Formats: sequence, C-alpha cells, structure tokens
Amino acid sequence: MTMTIQEIRKMTGLSIVNFAYKYHIPYRTVENWEAKSEKQRRECPRYVLELLERAVREDFNIEDEF
Repeated sequence: MTMTIQEIRKMTGLSIVNFAYKYHIPYRTVENWEAKSEKQRRECPRYVLELLERAVREDFNIEDEF
C-alpha cells in the first residue's frame, strides 16, 4: 500500500520546509498535499509518492516493512 506524503515526511523527521527543500519540491506543494481541509488538499500523484518513499528509505536507511 502506498504511504501518504505526510507519512513519508514523518519517516524523515523533517519539517515541511526542510522536506520540501531536501527533495526540491515547492513548499506550498507539500503543504497542499498535507492540507487538513478537503477543500484545500491537493492529491499527490501516486508515482510521486512511490518515488519519494523510495528516496526517503534510501536516504535515511529505512528498511521496507514487508
């Protein structure tokens, strides 16, 4: 199952600002992906979630949970 952007970011322990900076994603984009309000929230594309999860696991030496 694909993780949410917030779950992926929380694995790093980084703030939204630092996560956005590290992965070269505009801050507002990450903020919109994590928005609490249905009206403000934008869906992060699944392929982006999968690529970010892989990058975070590699960058932070996090093992898969399988």
